[in-house]
Amino acid sequence: MTQMSGKKLYDRQNYTDAESAKVMPSNDPLVRAESMALLPLDAGDPARHFEGLPLMRPDRRGNPARRMLLADFFRPDPARSAFDLLRTRLLQSLRSHGWNRIAIAAPTSGCGTTFTAVNLAQSIARVPGSRTVLMDMNQRNPGIATALDLARHGDLPDFLSGRIGIDQHLMRTSDTLAVGQAYKVDRGAAEVFHDPRSADSLVRMNAALRPDAILYDFPAVLEHDDLAAFLPQLDGVLLVTDGTRTLAREIAACERILEGQSPLLGVILNRARRSG
Repeated sequence: MTQMSGKKLYDRQNYTDAESAKVMPSNDPLVRAESMALLPLDAGDPARHFEGLPLMRPDRRGNPARRMLLADFFRPDPARSAFDLLRTRLLQSLRSHGWNRIAIAAPTSGCGTTFTAVNLAQSIARVPGSRTVLMDMNQRNPGIATALDLARHGDLPDFLSGRIGIDQHLMRTSDTLAVGQAYKVDRGAAEVFHDPRSADSLVRMNAALRPDAILYDFPAVLEHDDLAAFLPQLDGVLLVTDGTRTLAREIAACERILEGQSPLLGVILNRARRSG
């Protein structure tokens, strides 16, 4: 069962949109594009920009055991209801503060951040008329493309450095969900997040698409400094813990890293111990 704690939300200056960037259509032959043409990003219509992203449907013939989509394969599972409740509470908090940039991370590896990020994104994307962006920022162990059975489309470092545009990195998997992939292991990932070009690329993406939520899947907080380097680009953090292994002192250590940098919006309990 997945739970979200009632952590206090901290006041923070609202995000200010920056000048939008021009993007070029993708030439990737693996992408089944519904519409490759994009309007100029200064046209001020984020819905049209979102619809103009290349469309790639997840491979429904893939092995369900490799996938993480509760909504697709395990609809009776109570965890799906838990994700929907988490979605509702998160969206209410984001709307009340004018936020949308959320990192999903764990104290240590193996707590289920990708599982949480994928299913929370799917849950938010089921809201009619919504726009959600799911970004794989875990260059230590990328997993979102595999979880969704997606063909490669635009690697993360190229996007963050400005070498490729928004539609050359992001693809839509539905009318309401766009995904940004990482598929190369990069031991210097934290240095990329320190680069001012990374912040600029993400500001431009947010300004162009104006999604209801951007979910960033990050590697473990206590094992790498990737999230610490990225905190200035966030409105909040969801911390995923494993009820069978995460220690209280590890959660406290994460809180100290976030203190004064980004609000801890909640602690999600994954794989809770059975009582009795």
